[in-house]
Amino acid sequence: MTKLMRSRRMLTISGLALAMILLSVPAAQAMKIKSQNLKFLITDSQSIVFGTVSKVSDGIDKSGVPYTEVTMQVGTSAKGKIKDGESFSFRQFGLLEPRNMGNGKVYLAVSPQGFPRWHEGETVMAFLRKPASRTGLQTTAGMGQGKLTLINNKLVNEYQNSGMFDGMEIDKSRLSSEQQNMLINPLALDHASFMELVGRAVSEQWIEKGVMK
Repeated sequence: MTKLMRSRRMLTISGLALAMILLSVPAAQAMKIKSQNLKFLITDSQSIVFGTVSKVSDGIDKSGVPYTEVTMQVGTSAKGKIKDGESFSFRQFGLLEPRNMGNGKVYLAVSPQGFPRWHEGETVMAFLRKPASRTGLQTTAGMGQGKLTLINNKLVNEYQNSGMFDGMEIDKSRLSSEQQNMLINPLALDHASFMELVGRAVSEQWIEKGVMK
């Protein structure tokens, strides 16, 4: 391994370690993401929103922390203080791509593997965790599992919705036939039916009341 390769590897590892410290996420979770179900995504989220990504940029803040800034135009909000129709931004750890610092050095602190990737123009449902107290950095519950992208009227995350309903019990009398079908076939998450399910689970306190467990 050349000296340059070793340096780049160390920068990447250092960036990952810093991300875990800043976001209070165990390093093992980022390297090997644990499958999380819908109950966890809802519980671990401060905000749950559905909307369009209008802008994605990156930078390095005054403290030297690299970030990706995502701006969303919200269509509907299922949880939290973000309002329907509101435009809001949040910052996730890491750059979009390695950055030439102009002094012969390349800054390699991109968002670590397992973090969701964001693209302008995509329509998404995002389960957003509470921002980190020290930095304000924020990401999705379950990492890539908490960002679902709308494709052909279906919502799908980076893991093809694997484990979305694993280990869960839901009172099926509260569900439509379409929603009951989702429990069996999580790949077919009709966006309107899924959003209604999540919205009701939050507003009617299904988890707290044992309807969803």
